[in-house]
Amino acid sequence: MDIENKARIHWACRRGMRELDISIMPFFQYEYDSLSDEDKHIFIRLLECPDPDLFNWLMNHGRPEDDELFHMVQLIQSRNQARGPVAL
Repeated sequence: MDIENKARIHWACRRGMRELDISIMPFFQYEYDSLSDEDKHIFIRLLECPDPDLFNWLMNHGRPEDDELFHMVQLIQSRNQARGPVAL
């Protein structure tokens, strides 16, 4: 997926699991544009992971073996926490 194709990335952020949508959608909406190109690629790789894995990682029930994906999970968590709750 091209890091500049925001419509497609936005669609990939919609997971259908409320817990994931609450974490991933606000991060994309508020933070994606400020990421480096490298982090944008890592974010897209994270979106390609299965929902159960994403859920577990974002809820701190384990971590990805890939250190870059783990960094992105931590970045999503910290930026979302700093921004506070967002209504969808």
